[in-house]
Order: sequence, then C-alpha cells, then structure tokens
Amino acid sequence: MNDVEFLTLVVKGLVSRPEEVRVERTTDEQGVLLTLSLAKEDMGKIIGKMGNTAKAIRTLMHTFGYNAKEVIFVKILEPIN
Repeated sequence: MNDVEFLTLVVKGLVSRPEEVRVERTTDEQGVLLTLSLAKEDMGKIIGKMGNTAKAIRTLMHTFGYNAKEVIFVKILEPIN
C-alpha cells in the first residue's frame, strides 16, 4: 500500500461522503506533499476539536513516511463551494 492509498483509506473511514475524498501527491526536494480535498460538510470531521484529528492524521502519515524513508506532509484544502 502506498501513501496515497493509506491516507485515502484513513480519511474515507472518518467522513460521511467518502466518494468526494481526493488525494493528490507531489514531490520536491523537501519531501512528499499529499493534498487532501473533501466535501465541505466533512471538514469538521477531519479537522476535529482544536485540530486534534488533523494532527493525528499528520502523525500517522509522518510515521508511514518514516518507514518508507520519505518525509510526508499533508495539506488539507478548504472546499470552494
């Protein structure tokens, strides 16, 4: 399982509209950036109280990257609509 599949699996388990979860992967000299986009009504579920859920997701991905010898950053996009 790669990093995109892992993040998608984790996030889809937390949201009410999993069909709208999208993860894009880009790399540069600093590491891997996973950009997460999802439905507007699911933002609160992913951010969590005081950002705790988002911190937990970032910690999971950091650990996943450590095992793969990569630095992984997660960016959560704010929905436009």
